[in-house]
Amino acid sequence: MQRFELNSEEVASLQKLTAEVAATYKSAEDPGFLLEANLWAHEMPRRLRAALNSFRLIEPTEALFVISGYPVDDEKIGRTPEHWDRPVEARMPTLEEEILFVLTGSLLGECIGWKTQQDGRIIHDVMPIRGMEQEQIGTGSEQTIWWHTEDAFHPLHGDYIGLMFLRNRDRVPTTFASLGQLGLDPEHYQALFEPHYAIKPDNSHRPENAGHHEGNGAGNGNGNGDGQLYGRIERMQQEPEKIPVLSGDPLSPYIRIDPYFMDPVKDNARAQGAFEALVKAIDARIQDLVLEAGDICFIDNRKAVHGRRAFKARYDGFDRWFKRMNITRDLRKSRADRAEAASRIIL
Repeated sequence: MQRFELNSEEVASLQKLTAEVAATYKSAEDPGFLLEANLWAHEMPRRLRAALNSFRLIEPTEALFVISGYPVDDEKIGRTPEHWDRPVEARMPTLEEEILFVLTGSLLGECIGWKTQQDGRIIHDVMPIRGMEQEQIGTGSEQTIWWHTEDAFHPLHGDYIGLMFLRNRDRVPTTFASLGQLGLDPEHYQALFEPHYAIKPDNSHRPENAGHHEGNGAGNGNGNGDGQLYGRIERMQQEPEKIPVLSGDPLSPYIRIDPYFMDPVKDNARAQGAFEALVKAIDARIQDLVLEAGDICFIDNRKAVHGRRAFKARYDGFDRWFKRMNITRDLRKSRADRAEAASRIIL
């Protein structure tokens, strides 16, 4: 893991910058801000910019970058919300944190969202939701979220997943493992590079988990009213595409995997054996990572997997709460799936 500790001068500089942006834009998802985010980001401290640039270009085997030391005012941000489905004005107390999150992410690529996820928002609120305790979804709590790559079922899944923690008093761990030196047999690697495997859509993209507010301040979503859109998700559920789990350089591969939403390979024992060996190897190296309030974590979504340990939510206004965001290095590859070139929402 690479951990970047902000010093006092850098914190002051970032607070000044986010306040300036917040005086111009009332939402971190304002289309104008998203178009200019990369320009604003280059006003952040050079040492931070250099570190993120290195993480992006070198693709270190650790595949995890954590920025620490940014202060979050626990009183100012308010109580942990009961649900992510809230109007824009309810998110104002965390506007500057969301702005900082977008600015740092913009140095890795373009921040994107899904129309099928959290009502078309780019920045997701993640907290335990009452009644979802046993769901295999980030807003659950009492069920372990099994390790995976984010949105692995979709060919346009992000290159990075970002997490910015606002509250984690119970020190609930995020789980993480990189792909470096898994030690698989050569024949296993060969099979994993072949298209034998199918990944179904995860529960966060299901229509029953969509929101109901009209829009989000960026004009990106309208809840679960688009039957055609969710029909596509249903087709992916019923007839998932066969894909390789590994790709790229065999000596330093990329991964696309979500075992909880994958059925066994029934027509190829060799491919299934290779998959089981891969899962066992990753299971053996999964580690716990406790992220604190103010920590910003970027995970290379093609070089690592992540998940979350189970926990008991209290629903007292102080449960675990973080912002989540997807980032792509190549926005053009999703152009046919976005309404216009400036849009950051994949339909």
